[in-house]
Amino acid sequence: MVAKRKDEDGAAASQGAQRDGAMEPAPARPVELADYNWPAHSVLVVDDEEGMRNFLERTLARRCGMVQSAADAEHAAALMARLHFDLLVLDIALPGKSGIEWLHELREHGYAGDVILITAFADMETAIDALRGGASDFILKPFRVDQILNSIKRCFERAGLARENFVLRRELAGLGAEPTGLIGHSPAMEQLRAMVRRVGQMPSTVLLLGESGTGKEVVARALHQTSPRAQRPFVPLNCAAIASELIESELFGHVKGAFTGATESRNGLFYYAHGGTLFLDEISELPLAMQTRLLRVLEERKLRPVGSERELPVDVRIIAASNRELAAEVRAGRFREDLYYRLAVVDIALPPLRARREDIPELMRHFMQQLAVQLGVPALPLSHEVVSRLAGYSWPGNVRELRNYVERSLILGCFPPQPSAAPTAAPTPAGELELSLAEVERRHIERVTAACEGNKTEAARRLGVSRKTLERKFAEWVLEDAAAAPAERRA
Repeated sequence: MVAKRKDEDGAAASQGAQRDGAMEPAPARPVELADYNWPAHSVLVVDDEEGMRNFLERTLARRCGMVQSAADAEHAAALMARLHFDLLVLDIALPGKSGIEWLHELREHGYAGDVILITAFADMETAIDALRGGASDFILKPFRVDQILNSIKRCFERAGLARENFVLRRELAGLGAEPTGLIGHSPAMEQLRAMVRRVGQMPSTVLLLGESGTGKEVVARALHQTSPRAQRPFVPLNCAAIASELIESELFGHVKGAFTGATESRNGLFYYAHGGTLFLDEISELPLAMQTRLLRVLEERKLRPVGSERELPVDVRIIAASNRELAAEVRAGRFREDLYYRLAVVDIALPPLRARREDIPELMRHFMQQLAVQLGVPALPLSHEVVSRLAGYSWPGNVRELRNYVERSLILGCFPPQPSAAPTAAPTPAGELELSLAEVERRHIERVTAACEGNKTEAARRLGVSRKTLERKFAEWVLEDAAAAPAERRA
């Protein structure tokens, strides 16, 4: 097959050279190019020479997901208004607007894809102008087939690395937040492992259910790692941690000028998860309007960035999670029934820690080893007495609470007798006995938020509410304070 493709490329190059005088017959391609696994990206060829367009279309059609062509910038812009292109192969000498002029306009309007400029007439000034305009590569005609293919290959690899770097930065930002792997050999965990091995191989969406702190992201990662998508990105998102007005842009991306503050185009998490898995934690916190858009993406496998008229194809497996009973949310009208059934093709219930107490010693040893290195302190000996005492605790915060307890123990140098990190209640000042329930609630929330140094996501976790609920409370208090201010000034 490789030898046949070489012959076809050479023949196509010869035919193109006879028509255009633009190319030479291609020599045998390097082994690394022949063995390259071409991704299903989309390419737009813009050249006023019909022979060049036909040649590049034939050459790339066997390797790329979609190839389109245009004879000038005007027709190319019309195609880009309807379709998404990962890469442009752009001739400089076009009728009307030159390739470099159009490249500058594309960058000014936020196009972030790679652009390869080709030309038969070039000098140093033209090359510098092309690079300043944001060209990814600059190739002189006549060129060999392997030259253009290697240039395109480098662009695709750069785009893949950009995706991987984005995912890795998100991974590093949350490093240590959850245990890695499924720890424990209780019957409940063995049953969970068997389910992960079976479901992981399937392309279906998965819904993870369970109490907060049971390790839903850990299970989602395990599903990804046992799937055919294991070598592609795993991108997690906590839906409760993103303001409702920003969630659409976070997932789908936006174009420059789509809303106030959108000074440049931005790719969404669906883009970075392409070919891999997108994990949507706390999916019950999605606004109803966003649930509708997500359902459409799942059914049509296409999305539209905010402010754009173009639809982008997406290839992403969705794993969703919630610590609420979604069926009850559907009955209450807070979650779309059709989205619920679309997500719950397979649902997996995660056991709380109190249902697998025999795993506590193994989990503690795992956290002890992991956290001792992070904190730079020696591990603590784990006695039978400590394990017995902790096994009798209810662990309302589940595995997350156990991890926090181990971390606190390492910092203190001993195991505190009480696992709960909740502070003991101080005597109530006499003045606070006169406060209304709403005032007591406000003071408590403000104290917890202050203790979390303003981190509302962490404060919401400690308070046992969603971030959306916390944001709504603060917004209500701002309005109350604003309404009370004029009355105080009058007094």
